[in-house]
Amino acid sequence: MFERIARFIDKEELDQAGQGHSDPEQDTPLEVEGDTLEERVIAALRTVYDPEIPVNLYDLGLIYRIETDEANGRVDIDMTLTAPACPVAGSMPGMVAKAVKRLEEVNEVNVELVWDPPWTMDRMSDEARLELGML
Repeated sequence: MFERIARFIDKEELDQAGQGHSDPEQDTPLEVEGDTLEERVIAALRTVYDPEIPVNLYDLGLIYRIETDEANGRVDIDMTLTAPACPVAGSMPGMVAKAVKRLEEVNEVNVELVWDPPWTMDRMSDEARLELGML
């Protein structure tokens, strides 16, 4: 069974998730390409980078599940971190939610931090491996 730390993020909580950081670019709608909401969510996730590794969270393989409900503008995401003691463990789900929330058609984002299965480098995309000089 997954260990989960659930975090429901609505519009009000997203404002608080920024923790006082005022980046005008992050407050504007995100325009990305994609035929489906899931494709646009993936594009939004690719704008969020691990602060210690110069690769986005999606290509690092930290996103385990994306479920979308286009009719209601709801997105559910299961994600993990490279290690449970990661210094950004408390803020990363909010960063992910805020990036996805920038999509105009998204009204609600639910990000769950999961630890099972543990992340390994095998989950990284070829793009991430190339960026890190592993290919």
